[in-house]
Amino acid sequence: MARIELDLAHAYRPNPRQDSDYALLPLNMVFEDGGAYALLGPSGCGKTTMLNIMSGLLVPSQGKVLFDGRDVTRASPQERNIAQVFQFPVIYDTMTVAENLAFPLRNRGVPRAQIRQRVGVIAEMLDLSGQLNRRAAGLSADAKQKISLGRGLVRPDVSAVLFDEPLTVIDPHLKWQLRRKLKQIHHELKLTLIYVTHDQVEALTFADQVVVMTRGKAVQVGPADALFERPQHTFVGHFIGSPGMNFVVAEVRDTALLLAGQAMPLPRALPDGPLKVGIRPEYLTVAAPGAAGAVPAQVRQVQDVGTHLMLTAELAGGQALKVRIAIESPPPPAPGGTLWLQLLGEHTCFYVREELLP
Repeated sequence: MARIELDLAHAYRPNPRQDSDYALLPLNMVFEDGGAYALLGPSGCGKTTMLNIMSGLLVPSQGKVLFDGRDVTRASPQERNIAQVFQFPVIYDTMTVAENLAFPLRNRGVPRAQIRQRVGVIAEMLDLSGQLNRRAAGLSADAKQKISLGRGLVRPDVSAVLFDEPLTVIDPHLKWQLRRKLKQIHHELKLTLIYVTHDQVEALTFADQVVVMTRGKAVQVGPADALFERPQHTFVGHFIGSPGMNFVVAEVRDTALLLAGQAMPLPRALPDGPLKVGIRPEYLTVAAPGAAGAVPAQVRQVQDVGTHLMLTAELAGGQALKVRIAIESPPPPAPGGTLWLQLLGEHTCFYVREELLP
């Protein structure tokens, strides 16, 4: 395994002049040896570009890549000793499952006894033990992708294993099982794993550290609880959670917080001028009329989603809020009714120019 350091930027066009010219804006990032990481963000945000730079499939247009302090910026994937698993299965249909799993080890001249032992371990972890003697051609897409995962994991000496949305072709019902397996494999084998996905559930359940990306920029790196509780950027608040964080436009003026037609005492020291108040639907609660830090809102929609009610309410000025209400709570007013919502509290975040205030 290796400690991977990136100090680079990348543009696919020559002579980039503005941020939009870059696929990856300048970044400085470290992936620690033995860590489980996810690169999370929407399509086109730079996740696969970063992964391909780490693997050696792409040379950055600026900067360098270090593995354990060694400059590998122009080294090939073979020289970096990287394993990569792609979105679609990359296997040999004419070989058996066992032969496919053994192939990376045979290429490196590993003794047969060690190959059999390692293939057995990986096959058992991925529930492929009963299919080892079957030809890959006759297997389902799910099974073929499990073989691809196994080929990436079978070498114990790799610097890192890189996954590029590897569960795309997997049946939704099996995805949870495979995410759990990958987490288990990481704990048992202590490999450095870096996983690209646009699915927040995959990222948050698999990785110890999640890199949230948008428009070629890594806007926050941290564990799941930090991304949920203290998003460092409004994009993270929007992207993490279902639904995402509520944001209300507000202003600080003359030691008061002006919000949804209300003038409130400042809950903490805040800079004068416009800002955004962020709060998760899970942390918005119904308050008594006129309560400190609460605002009136008109109910627009109430959805019963089984485990809770999801309320859509509108503040003065037309700003919408999502509110998660427990089933056992008193029923909210019907659409058209008014209720007060506790907007300010310990879970409230404040943002200036989309960045979280400390």
